[in-house]
Amino acid sequence: MSLKVGYIPEHFATPLVFGEKKGFFKDQNVEVELVPFPSGSGHLIQSLNAGEIDVAIGLTEAFVRGIADTEKNTKPKYQIAGTFVKSSLEWCVSTGSKRDDLTDLKSLEGKKIGVSRIGSGSHVMSYVMALQLDFEKPFADFPVCNTFDKLRESVNSGESDAFMWEYYTSKKYLDSGEIKMLGHVASPWPSWVVVKRTDVDMKPFKGFINALNKGIDYFNKNKEEALDVITENFGYSHEDAANWFKTVKYHTDCGEINDLHGVVTGTLHILTTANVLENKDEMVVEDNMRDGTLTS
Repeated sequence: MSLKVGYIPEHFATPLVFGEKKGFFKDQNVEVELVPFPSGSGHLIQSLNAGEIDVAIGLTEAFVRGIADTEKNTKPKYQIAGTFVKSSLEWCVSTGSKRDDLTDLKSLEGKKIGVSRIGSGSHVMSYVMALQLDFEKPFADFPVCNTFDKLRESVNSGESDAFMWEYYTSKKYLDSGEIKMLGHVASPWPSWVVVKRTDVDMKPFKGFINALNKGIDYFNKNKEEALDVITENFGYSHEDAANWFKTVKYHTDCGEINDLHGVVTGTLHILTTANVLENKDEMVVEDNMRDGTLTS
């Protein structure tokens, strides 16, 4: 059986690339079609719910929010099945290159924050930033820009005042002067998860997880080859890729959830405090994480 796997085409996806290039998926007798989603985790959620993809790898906060916001008496269509990256994500907060009126993160209170999609990581993390900085005024608006390219355009056109995206993905545009950084915010939870639709057959999914684990192991043991993949496939400089390599920590078994209860309670606490969602029922989320794990 084949699986359509949605992923964000950035450096974090390197173990997936190894899974395909090194034949790890074939070794597990599972046919995998990798489907890029440059518009981020919000789009992945939409495609999972629509049955367009079987598996997704994306940001923890977006998928937790998506499950928690499921309408009452309705079962979520996807499950968080494991942890992909257990280190936090460093979000760069950027504005237009000529926005001299914006000097730091506090100057964004009451401003317009561009997002890839409502419910995406770029949306959820803006509330986390506001919570950490004790903003009293809500943001004025969240222009939906769909892609990283459009987000950069939006802050230079004035459609948005700022946006949030992963630091190393943003860095070359900071270096070129297209955008400028106002600050950065780290996600207060393990940053990436593996998600599957609830109706996906577990046999090919287990094969996919085994292959992904081999891709992570290969990534960890073959740094220079990993850096080559990042520079050739994702457009990062060797220096930026090497600096990022020092910071990232993948989970060794993507069929397990790293600190199940902590991820659920910690993420939901911050999201509800930041008024990102109304549903505070931890069991709704936890039940749709435990059911997806391979070790339960």
